[in-house]
Amino acid sequence: MANYIRQSAYAHGEPQRTGILLVNLGTPEEPTAQALRPYLRQFLGDPRVIEWPAWLWKLILNGIILNVRPKKSAKLYQSIWTKDGSPLLVYSQNLANKLQANLQAEWGDNIRVALAMRYGRPSIADKLAEFRAANVQRILVLPLFPQYSATTTATIYDIVFDELRRYRWMPELRTVTDYHDNPLYIQALADSIRTFWAENGRSAKLLYSFHGIPKSYFEKGDPYYCFCQKTARLVSENLGLSDDEYQLCFQSRFGPEEWLQPYTDKTLEQWAHDGLTSVDTLCPGFAVDCLETLEEMAEQNREIFLEAGGQQYQYIPCLNDSDAQLKLFTNLAQRHLQGWEPAPGEAVRASAQAFAAHKNGHVKETAVA
Repeated sequence: MANYIRQSAYAHGEPQRTGILLVNLGTPEEPTAQALRPYLRQFLGDPRVIEWPAWLWKLILNGIILNVRPKKSAKLYQSIWTKDGSPLLVYSQNLANKLQANLQAEWGDNIRVALAMRYGRPSIADKLAEFRAANVQRILVLPLFPQYSATTTATIYDIVFDELRRYRWMPELRTVTDYHDNPLYIQALADSIRTFWAENGRSAKLLYSFHGIPKSYFEKGDPYYCFCQKTARLVSENLGLSDDEYQLCFQSRFGPEEWLQPYTDKTLEQWAHDGLTSVDTLCPGFAVDCLETLEEMAEQNREIFLEAGGQQYQYIPCLNDSDAQLKLFTNLAQRHLQGWEPAPGEAVRASAQAFAAHKNGHVKETAVA
């Protein structure tokens, strides 16, 4: 027998709201080994992330990785943790709050913006439950990943679909697959680079570092590599850079398998050995700063470059909760919400009154525009 979630009581005439579910990758609740263990188990246990035979990977994950990595990862998280918590969560929540305020000017109480994490909390299931309780009958899923990959965007959809299939009354659903070439996204990145150069000076080379994926995933049809290439090309064209003034690389590889190349760390090391003295770096594939940008990119790779002979290494922050990022996400939301425009207040009240009258037997038939 199907295990459907019990729906909350429904009142005829109650306005049906629209929800925007912003989703980011996730973060542990605390920078401790104890908090990292369940987070890593959920993250690395996702078959979209690790496509090894389940029986083999389960042995490796539970027998080795979860006994070693939580303690190491906790130290890395501690180095970037803020008084408000995880940077990824703080920036993502700030963006969600600002988007709610922006859209509320037009939608009023008919719009709900919620932030969820694919791994950890706040969970997708919990936020969908909050939507259900608020009579949200139309949901736009908006992942915070500019470049689509099965390892990120698709795994978010997996959880949303799995959760909603348990609903007896399913809402309308729309998804945003990517925004890797959105003009506002490209302009925001280019402007952030220009602003950084104006305030800090410009290095000899610009390096775009994207999170890597195994090469085999790309060969099986994942479009991520191509989307990253297009983003870097469009930003460079906006900046007026020649081909020898920038480079696209991939970071954060894991395990023995070959990943997308060139590798960020190896490239920086080779550049320094070849005599390059200064480099500016940024991570366009991350909507907000996180462990991979603040610790791996701004610290680890900086050390690699300087120890190999480089003299200046500068990291350009992500768009985070900036005005440019808010403008981008407001535009994305408005574009994908077309056709779901909020009903005027008077129409909602008239509809509620008509349904109430019908329910109480005062009228036999009601026509509501």
